[in-house]
Amino acid sequence: MSVLVLIGLRLLPHPKLSDDLFLSTAVYDKNGALLRLTLAKDERYRLWTPLDEISDDLIKGVLLYEDKWFYYHFGFNPISLVRGAWVSYVKKGDMQGGSTITMQLARMYWKLNTRSISGKLKQILRSVQLELFYSKDEILEAYLNYAPYGRNIEGVGTASLIYFNKDPKSLTLPESLALCVLPQSPSFRVDKNTGYVGEKLSKARNKLFEQWRETYITDELTSALFNLPFSLRQPESLPFRAPHFVEQLLKDDFNAGIVSSKIHTTIDLKFQTLLETQINSHINRNSNKGIKNAAALLLDTRDMSVVAAVGSADYFNDEIEGQINGFNIKRSPGSTLKPFIYALAVEQGLIHQQSVLKDVPTSFSSYSPENFDNRFVGPLSAVQALIRSRNIPAVYLSNKLKNPNFYAFLKKAGISKMASESHYGLALALGGGEVTMMEEAKLYAMLANGGVLHEIRTRKEQGADNGIGLLSKQTTFIILDMLSNMPRSNSAAAEVQKLPIYWKTGTSWGFRDAWSAGIVGQYVLIVWIGNFDNSGSPAFIGSSAAAPLFSNMVSAMEASEKLYDVNKIIPENVKKVDVCLSSGDLATVWCKRKGKSWFIPGVSPIKVDTVYRPVLIDKKTNLPLCGKKKNEDTKIEVYEYYSSDILDIFAKAGLPKREPPNMEHCKQNFDLTVGISPSITSPLKNTVYTIRESKTDKERIVLSAVTDAEVKTLYWFVNDEYMGNTAQSKTLTWLPNKSGKFEIRAIDDHGRLDSQTVHVTVIK
Repeated sequence: MSVLVLIGLRLLPHPKLSDDLFLSTAVYDKNGALLRLTLAKDERYRLWTPLDEISDDLIKGVLLYEDKWFYYHFGFNPISLVRGAWVSYVKKGDMQGGSTITMQLARMYWKLNTRSISGKLKQILRSVQLELFYSKDEILEAYLNYAPYGRNIEGVGTASLIYFNKDPKSLTLPESLALCVLPQSPSFRVDKNTGYVGEKLSKARNKLFEQWRETYITDELTSALFNLPFSLRQPESLPFRAPHFVEQLLKDDFNAGIVSSKIHTTIDLKFQTLLETQINSHINRNSNKGIKNAAALLLDTRDMSVVAAVGSADYFNDEIEGQINGFNIKRSPGSTLKPFIYALAVEQGLIHQQSVLKDVPTSFSSYSPENFDNRFVGPLSAVQALIRSRNIPAVYLSNKLKNPNFYAFLKKAGISKMASESHYGLALALGGGEVTMMEEAKLYAMLANGGVLHEIRTRKEQGADNGIGLLSKQTTFIILDMLSNMPRSNSAAAEVQKLPIYWKTGTSWGFRDAWSAGIVGQYVLIVWIGNFDNSGSPAFIGSSAAAPLFSNMVSAMEASEKLYDVNKIIPENVKKVDVCLSSGDLATVWCKRKGKSWFIPGVSPIKVDTVYRPVLIDKKTNLPLCGKKKNEDTKIEVYEYYSSDILDIFAKAGLPKREPPNMEHCKQNFDLTVGISPSITSPLKNTVYTIRESKTDKERIVLSAVTDAEVKTLYWFVNDEYMGNTAQSKTLTWLPNKSGKFEIRAIDDHGRLDSQTVHVTVIK
């Protein structure tokens, strides 16, 4: 009957013994190292630790020291109470309460005054109440979490973490027994100032160990450990690491109404220390230049976890407003977002890697951007325009973007608090908007992840998301290849390390922000230098202020961990083609400067070069000829044909180009040499080709042509889309993806061409 009553009482609703406690929050890095332990609302360090997370040795030691008959009494032990009263009041010895673990919990839980007889009776009754409503394990667990362990430390889990920097499951026997004796007189047995264990605590622990050896088998090695001195870390020595990052997580939980006793973050203290060390060294070296503050963020692109986050150079420095979180405030990004303009331009078929862009004075309606150096360099490749951060090409491309344009792209990428598109205009391309370091890190990680944008992870338990596709793998591969041309500030490190770094610098208007952002192996690294009061400084230039710090961090990372190239694998449908560097178009035999460019067939724009053009010259008169063929009385001279604005830039630079002859009277001036134009032999002219979708692998259309003997390369186009090139007498295959009429063109490396029309019907 009594058992049934007990079961009934246990089934009645009653609060958990942990419900009324204010708890601290322990914040850990990804490897379990403590970053911070907060105070509870009542200014105490207190964590709730389940019984199964506490060392068996500690539990045995507590029972041995406090209450050997804990599992056999019903809340109080009459024998212990009588013995305690006899020693304390009759024999006038040291005060002994004779309280059981349950009675001690009752005193702490209900805050009872047990110095009087009435108080002691209340304690006994309350202990019986506890036994009626809670199991022995629940009572023991609660006792171990309520017990005082010195100063403002409560609970065995908290004491283990503070004093020994480990969880209570990992305590050694000497550590466990030290914690067993602490609750009886916690403030008396620990030296507050040094943390060293006092003589009385050592004696109490060792006395308990003597009892332990009488009860449990103990080897000599363990016994020897009790002769070694030991200390207890004090709360003043608790770590305070990654303060801005931890503050942000605690703030997020508070705003969400979440109470967490433990937060396991993605921070890696190894990298956190690395970034902090490099920032401190950089500021010490450059403080005379006015560089006093910096922030940095390191993101693992594989799982989008933040592994290091430095919000300011010194959290405790009020002069630099050090408690402001630098990696989570809006700043002008300068030129660090230009790679994404070029990415959209590649994606939308406006440029390829070596497309030639103009850096010349240009007005876009009422907007006339200038370059950082107030100079113009004329024609330059897309890759050079990007890494040299020329403003006019970036604005030109931004003005050409459609579906999405740059503004819509940033909105889709999750850039927060953006004003209207009209508010920025084309100045958005030059850093006219504002982003956080976190937002910029997401964008660069998207390049490393093949164009898929993922959310950032800050907690270990966060799962990976599916992400959204913003760019193709082909585009991100090309953009990263372009960014790899950025020279590293630390040239010595660049010579030693073969790992490419994909990065970009930026300087905001008014010299308020200096940036370096990029991909370092499997990580994204963002570095910012500036002032939180938004004041500018001539020293805040990305290439001279942020880049050296970025480069030093990269070198330190390379020395501490094996890094690998995220852009090593070439995606399908990306090819390298030979181009004429002066135009970015397919090279002819006349081209004097040739190079290679990554190219996306069917997307990237390309045609045959027309900058270098041959002109037939009469040897006697030195005048141009037209309508004639080359013979012994003529010669060929190659001229460069540029637009007037480019010629003007060359002239201002002191590099005037030779003026081509006037050929207006000639119908054409390109195919003046002896030789045979290509003749397309397949597909057949004006023929209808039928393609079955089920057999597309077998029913491709062959492209072939007869060429002159001197031809080395033949370029093929379908409706102005470059399909590829072939060597002499070789063929190319083409698979139409829709029905219609197509113009096929074959252009040889002398610029001669043949074209014909073909009709295609695609059937199921």
